[in-house]
Amino acid sequence: MAECLQFFCSFQGRSSREATKDRNPVLLVSGMGGSILHSRPKKFGFQSRVWVRILLADLEFRKKLWSLYNPQTGYAETLDKNTEIVVPEDDYGLYAIDILDPSLVVKCVHLTEVYHFHDVIDMLVRCGYEKGTTLFGYGYDFRQSNRIEKLMEGLRVKLETAYKASGGRKVDIISHSMGGILILCFMSLHSDVFSKYVRKWICIACPFQGAPGCINDSLLTGLQFVDGFESYLFVLRWTMHQLLVECPSIYEMLANPEYKWRKQPEIQVWRKHTKDGEINVNLDSYGPNESISLFEEALRHNELNYDGKTIALPFNLAILKWAAETRQVICNAKLPDGVCFYNIYGTSFDTPFDVCYGSEKSPIEDLSEICHTMPQYSYVQGDGTVPAESAKADGLPAVERVGVTASHRGLLRDKRVFQLIQKWLDVEPTVSNPSKLSRVADASPLNPLIN
Repeated sequence: MAECLQFFCSFQGRSSREATKDRNPVLLVSGMGGSILHSRPKKFGFQSRVWVRILLADLEFRKKLWSLYNPQTGYAETLDKNTEIVVPEDDYGLYAIDILDPSLVVKCVHLTEVYHFHDVIDMLVRCGYEKGTTLFGYGYDFRQSNRIEKLMEGLRVKLETAYKASGGRKVDIISHSMGGILILCFMSLHSDVFSKYVRKWICIACPFQGAPGCINDSLLTGLQFVDGFESYLFVLRWTMHQLLVECPSIYEMLANPEYKWRKQPEIQVWRKHTKDGEINVNLDSYGPNESISLFEEALRHNELNYDGKTIALPFNLAILKWAAETRQVICNAKLPDGVCFYNIYGTSFDTPFDVCYGSEKSPIEDLSEICHTMPQYSYVQGDGTVPAESAKADGLPAVERVGVTASHRGLLRDKRVFQLIQKWLDVEPTVSNPSKLSRVADASPLNPLIN
């Protein structure tokens, strides 16, 4: 009986290993805010996690992550000149995009807001993918432009690594959110490399034509990544705002003014006008092109205090120019022959589209007041962040486009999404209990973290 059991287990293990040999490697590519970022001293010292963290989140974010855009290089450069921002490469790149705050406290309470690609990784491991052979991750410094050389080269190296590690099998990419913009830029600028290494691209929740409501408001009042009581432990909305004003990636997700929207996205402002002693209140509207003058006026007095110095942070026209060139790169992207493209987008969630500031009873007199008010949105169908209209408008010959009822980050935990991924990759689970196979890897002992 023992011999029979041993034979059965040996046969089952052999069958499972043989099944995994047929797997093309998968590369997971994260989006905006979807990678762990470390601050590393340029000379000597330990790395510390600055994104994402719960303990001392806002303080460390201000000290280590606030940046200024350098128009000569195209990079957002940290204000702290003694450190640099790096993405950990542990666990074949998967560590940086798995649980974004892998501290013991977060794992114990299972704070789902920071469980990023974790469930996708578990699902793929159940389907027989092996880390470092057929499963890899690509996290990156999401402050930067989606077409900047460092990010493009990092993606090329990751594709080549996955291709070689799997014995020369082409790579299947699964991207989330802004990661799709990054892939588009790479496909446009390095189509020969993309064609050489890529077999399939599954794109999830990508703002192909922008995310008007969220991005417009991010540039004016900031962004809150976590809602509820957890937000008090996290990076503050205004702290995030002061970073985003200098982030090329954010400008690259402004609404595409050339796209034929069903309805043009607008920023609306209840304005108080005084003329000849008479007070009039009007609702002014700004489309994608007109919004530029609004951004300039609203942010003309914006500044931050860093290390005892006051630094002006107006709307950055140099970044806007760079972003316009990125939009052209995206428009030039063509799907190479032989590469299959699939698009998953979120539906049935109220998604910000138009943004309104002030009210008829409490109008805005000076546009700089906008930055210290809370917005009111008009909504469209989408995933709560990206309108479905934008996410569907990929301009590529898709094999399938499927709408799934899930939120922007919830799509990475959705059973229907997992079914679609398994169908398109032509795989199915080979293991029922993922806990024995997949866990968040600890950081390398050579690079200890300060939590």
